[in-house]
This record gives sequence, structure tokens and C-alpha cells, in this order.
Amino acid sequence: MRLVIADDSVLLREGLVRLLEEEGHEVVAAVGDAAALVEEVGRHAPDAAVVDVRMPPTHTDEGLRAALEIRAAHPRVAVLVLSQYVERRYATELLTGSPGGVGYLLKDRVSQVGEFLEALERVAAGGAAFDPEVVRRLLAHAGADPLGRLTPREREVLEQMAQGWNNPSIAGRLHVSLSAVEKHVNAIFDKLDLDHATGHSRRVRAVLRYLGA
Repeated sequence: MRLVIADDSVLLREGLVRLLEEEGHEVVAAVGDAAALVEEVGRHAPDAAVVDVRMPPTHTDEGLRAALEIRAAHPRVAVLVLSQYVERRYATELLTGSPGGVGYLLKDRVSQVGEFLEALERVAAGGAAFDPEVVRRLLAHAGADPLGRLTPREREVLEQMAQGWNNPSIAGRLHVSLSAVEKHVNAIFDKLDLDHATGHSRRVRAVLRYLGA
């Protein structure tokens, strides 16, 4: 993959560059602020951008606002957000705006190299990757009424869906059969009153409902 990295921490930024290049990827730019990130993405049209949330000058939400700008201007560029915090509004906005090619991981996940690389590859391929802790915190703010209809197993399946896993992957992670997962997914659609549109759109709408969007 061709990648752009944005993080104001020189140590973390250079560490990511080294890690990704050792894995065979090409880092075409590594910058420390949101304005430079947007500029470099426009210049290089990378496969994906790895973006810190809080960057200069205010160290609040510059990275997330830049990520949303990139998704609007360059929809083919995947975005993987890294943060020490869960910014609920922006996380749901990222997913609502375009459910494919986005991810939101807490920075602790980077230390688990295999999971980080898998998430990045999944996002760059058009999938989604949401940190389990991000999903749990978003769920705490979600409306309880429709989700209250789900069984504990159905909620587990929906949580896995929200993290970006497909049905075969969910089956493996929960140690159940693929047919069981498909049954749970269909039950989720029914209990959330999602009509029979395409499977992908119902899946996306189920995840949005789960995240409280």
C-alpha cells in the first residue's frame, strides 16, 4: 500500500513509518499537522491515511476534521484514525458518511502489531475496523429500546459487525458455525425493523443503529 501518516509525536510517527516500511508498504509522506496531511493526500492520492486525532495548533480535533475532509474530497482514500480518546460524534460521523474504508483504533492497539496491520489492510481494502473499546463506549450512548430486543448472542454478533468483521470472520471469532451467524444477523435485521433492502445496506444500517447514530 501507499500510505500517508499524520501524527504530531515524532517518536510515534517515525515508529509507524519504520513498521509499515518493514512490512513492505510505501510511506509517501509523514507529517505532523492536519493541514499538511490534507495537502499530502491531495498530492499523492495514497491508498490510505493513518491519522492522529489531536494535532496542532489546538490539539483537539484537527485530525478528525481532516479525516472527514479527506473522505469528502478523496472518497477512494481509506482513513484509519488513531486516538487515545473516543470522540463519539466524529466516530459516528465517519461511519455515517461512508461505511467502507474507515477505521477508528485506540493507540494502545498499535502495540499489538498484528491487529493493527490487519485493521489497516482491511480498511484499505474497503472494509471497516472499529476498536472494540470504541464500540463499547459508543454503545453506552446508544438508544436502549431497539437494542433491548436483542439476545446477548445477537448483541455479540452486532458488536463484531460494528468492528468491521464479515460473517465468516465472526463465526471464527465467536467459535460458532457460519449458519448460526447468518441466523443471528437475520434476527438482528428483523428486531431492528430493517426492511429487505440489499444485504450490505441493511448491515450498515444495523451498525449505525448500534452506534447510536
